[in-house]
Amino acid sequence: QVQLVESGGGLVQAGGSLRLSCAASGRAFTGTHAAWFRQAPGKEREFVAYIKWSGISTSYGDSVKGRFTISRDNVKNIIYLQMNSLKPEDTAVYYCASTRGSYSYDPPSAEYTYAYWGQGTQVTVSA
Repeated sequence: QVQLVESGGGLVQAGGSLRLSCAASGRAFTGTHAAWFRQAPGKEREFVAYIKWSGISTSYGDSVKGRFTISRDNVKNIIYLQMNSLKPEDTAVYYCASTRGSYSYDPPSAEYTYAYWGQGTQVTVSA
């Protein structure tokens, strides 16, 4: 089992920055791949960013490319999402997710790729 706990959300003005953290626990976390998704009110959950266990391979949703950066610390078992140049349309609940193992051929942007999810952290960007 893997437990994921997000933190770092809050209220920020447009153009500002936030860094989200996702603390993972559980021996099954070793070797897994991780992602951030978000869900705005009345909208479907949206893929934001993905990172492999190695930290070398990443991918991003089109709406955040060039503004957000995903990274990880495999010693501390933390996944980060650095969000810069925030826009009001980035307002959403942000969720951290992890795969069940090291299998990496499922699409990074698909929710079914991930077996474990955090409870989410709210990010609100004011105009």
